[in-house]
Amino acid sequence: MNSEISLKSSHLYLNNELVNKVFKEIDYAYVTYVKDQKRILITPVTSKWFIQLYKPTQFLLKARNQRGDRTLAIREVLIDNDLDMKDKDLSFEWIKKTNLIKITI
Repeated sequence: MNSEISLKSSHLYLNNELVNKVFKEIDYAYVTYVKDQKRILITPVTSKWFIQLYKPTQFLLKARNQRGDRTLAIREVLIDNDLDMKDKDLSFEWIKKTNLIKITI
C-alpha cells in the first residue's frame, strides 16, 4: 500500500505530505462518519466549525516513522458504523478552504 491514505489494521495511515498540508504541527484530529455520503471526514481539532456541524470524536495522530507518516486508530468508528475493515488504499478529497479530508469508505 502506497496511497496517500490507506486502511490497515483498523488504522487510517496518512502519508507525510498529506499530514504536512492538513495538520502541520497539530497532533489531534476530529473524525466522523457521514452515513448518507459513505464518507469518513477528518479535520484538525482547530476546525471549530466542524464541531457545530457534526458530533466528531477526537483522535490522536500517532507518528509512524521518520518520514512523518501518521495514523489514526479509528476502530470504534468502523465498528459503530458496521464498515468494512479490510486493509486497502482509500480514495479521498481534500477541501483546502476548510482543511477537510473526505475519505470514501
